Amino acid sequence: MKLFMKGIFILMVSILMTNCTNSGGKYLVEGDNYGKSYSIANDAMADKLLKISEAYSLQNTDDMVQYYDPVFLGENGVETTREWLESMDSISMKPYVVIPVKREGDEDTKVLAWSKEERFYKNGSYEKLDLMEYFNFNKDGKVDDFKQWKSIDSSNFGKSYGGKFIGGENNEFKGRPLVFSDRNEVEIIEKLIKDYNDMNVEEFAKPFADVAVLNDYEGTSKKIKKEDMGSLFKDYKSVNWVPYAIIPLKIYNTDAASGVQVMSKETRVFKNGRVWEKELFEIFYFDLEGKITSMTQFARDL
Repeated sequence: MKLFMKGIFILMVSILMTNCTNSGGKYLVEGDNYGKSYSIANDAMADKLLKISEAYSLQNTDDMVQYYDPVFLGENGVETTREWLESMDSISMKPYVVIPVKREGDEDTKVLAWSKEERFYKNGSYEKLDLMEYFNFNKDGKVDDFKQWKSIDSSNFGKSYGGKFIGGENNEFKGRPLVFSDRNEVEIIEKLIKDYNDMNVEEFAKPFADVAVLNDYEGTSKKIKKEDMGSLFKDYKSVNWVPYAIIPLKIYNTDAASGVQVMSKETRVFKNGRVWEKELFEIFYFDLEGKITSMTQFARDL
């Protein structure tokens, strides 16, 4: 009987070993590694991830960065990390899933981590996040790559969307929230301001559509061709446009057209000696091609 049971046990182990694999999944980026599988790695790098988490939560920059590759951190990485951590009264990273894996033929260990994180900033802001993160530990056991995906908790002070678009009576987008747009609008406006202050007509005209509509603070509306932009400067001796804020927005779940709000102060010195100085609120409308099609301006005297 014992011999029989022993045989059954050996058979069961053989079946389990035959039907269980220690690798799976597939890398699907085109290249030499395409199609390669993954296997569970040992816990050494997972343990390092937990030590990173602990140092991070204690805001101990020096202890935390010892686990990172210096090349990955770069010249200012340590001080940038320290500055960011010290911007908070407290921060808490609590991993609840940590999975170390290795790709076939790769010496590196990839650690996948799911965690809950809370951030209490010194300026009073607050973030509560559910994170999925990827840490690549190289053959020396140092992090040399990192990516993060997040789900924002509803208790956050800040969200990625908000407000409400009202529009006209029959507007199909009525009631939708607004979201930030990110098609390089901020950089375009920053360069537009620089070219305006330099009175560089050729560069200033580049971001505009072939014909743009300019609605000034006095209620005047005029269409102006790109090649005629120089006429805006004909009476000026110098200009100084100083932005306070640049805010690119679009309506949620619509096409890529956006409106960029710019709050600023502008001083114009005319050739006849007159000085014009106002605080401005302007909206620059970008079309699907990323060109400025119109501008609407509001102003107040200083």
